[in-house]
Amino acid sequence: MPTFDSNLIAQWTKGRWLSAAPPYFCGVSIDSRSLDPGNLFVAIRGVRYDGHVFLQEAFKKGAAAAMVCRERLNGNESGPLLSVHDTAQALRDMATAYRRLIGLSVIAVTGSVGKTTVKEMVADVLASRLSTARTRGNWNNAIGLPLSLLNVDSSSRVGVFEVGTNHPGELALLCQVLLPDWGLVTTLAPVHLEFFKSMANIMEEKSSLLKSLPSGGTAILRSDDEWYDRLRAVAPRRVITVSMAGDADYQGISPNTWHGAAEVIEKASGERFCFQMPLPGRHQLGNALYAIAVARLHGLAWEDIRHSLEGYRSQPMRWECQSLNGITVVNDAYNANPVSMTVALRTFAELPVDGRKWLVLAGMLEMGAGETEAHENLGRMVAQGAWAGLIVVGELGSVIASAAVKAGMASDRVFRCRDHIVAAQRLGREAMPGDAVLLKASRGQRLEQVLTLWRQITVEKE
Repeated sequence: MPTFDSNLIAQWTKGRWLSAAPPYFCGVSIDSRSLDPGNLFVAIRGVRYDGHVFLQEAFKKGAAAAMVCRERLNGNESGPLLSVHDTAQALRDMATAYRRLIGLSVIAVTGSVGKTTVKEMVADVLASRLSTARTRGNWNNAIGLPLSLLNVDSSSRVGVFEVGTNHPGELALLCQVLLPDWGLVTTLAPVHLEFFKSMANIMEEKSSLLKSLPSGGTAILRSDDEWYDRLRAVAPRRVITVSMAGDADYQGISPNTWHGAAEVIEKASGERFCFQMPLPGRHQLGNALYAIAVARLHGLAWEDIRHSLEGYRSQPMRWECQSLNGITVVNDAYNANPVSMTVALRTFAELPVDGRKWLVLAGMLEMGAGETEAHENLGRMVAQGAWAGLIVVGELGSVIASAAVKAGMASDRVFRCRDHIVAAQRLGREAMPGDAVLLKASRGQRLEQVLTLWRQITVEKE
């Protein structure tokens, strides 16, 4: 955990200490519940909570000092306080200054699909030979990214950070903080259309990362993405390509079996690299290509790359596999959009199981004017598969179900559930040992609760 000089922080934030400042503090936190003793507590005013309400709680937990908005004080506060005009902006200013101070080589990852997996794979591979920092969890927004930077140890040589956005202009703001040297853009897809309105606008937003790179920076792009040419046009001089379909600097050849050996061709050397895929699906090899490209450009040997990739483990609720009373459960409920839904269904269809396969689906959020059409398309796609049954939750889930039945899926194999508990009860009645279940929806649907409730029901029966 890095240590910060209090006077230097006041300079970075253009703040003023209202009382005697501690000589230094260790780490930064915005949450009094998880704060570590010695941290600087930053009081952020959000939509639902105002951090200034929790100042005294933070000091009770051992905060060394607190950064506050001068307009939010009532005069009754105690403890070392650093007064600034805007705590959120001051947090970003701190992170930007700290990033410059430690001279970190920064790799930024954005895109619509797969960015967390790519970020983790890249960081895992680099960490095998280099001191590597990374985004903490999914801290990829205007608050989370600065916190991730401010938790980087000054001894780190390289940092791998995920940058996310759901409104136009957000990515440019994050890049001003991050000052990336490398820009990785994963697959683009129709996500957050409620705010972006079109794929062209999504592409423009993601291109902000490439525009922020220095002239000596490096971009890694998918040459088989339909937006490649437009992204390439705004990238710096050095562009490295990856592809699952056609010529590229790093071309992947997908495995023929569920967990088969994948092959990658490195164009510059002509060498072929084979490794065992840690996760199923053609798309996961596409994600791994970014890690392979970054690693090779950092001088890592093939054996180091193989060891890291084959040992990779997925993040929670991202194709997270577990067993419940002999039933294989794939929890992929962290997020969803039309592209990731298609990929998940295709991959799940190929899963080797002794029994049947069940789908538990709910809505894809922030789809804008195309929301109904997107869910109807998903329902028609579901109807084409050999599923034991479809269990849906909520209003958008019902749209999926209606489209599936209309497209030919047997109505007695489609179950509309008003909430998570009803879906869990249905699973408890229908799924049998040897079967497999896929849970997939946008994060806001909290579909993982179905799994939690289903497990509770199972325990109660025992």
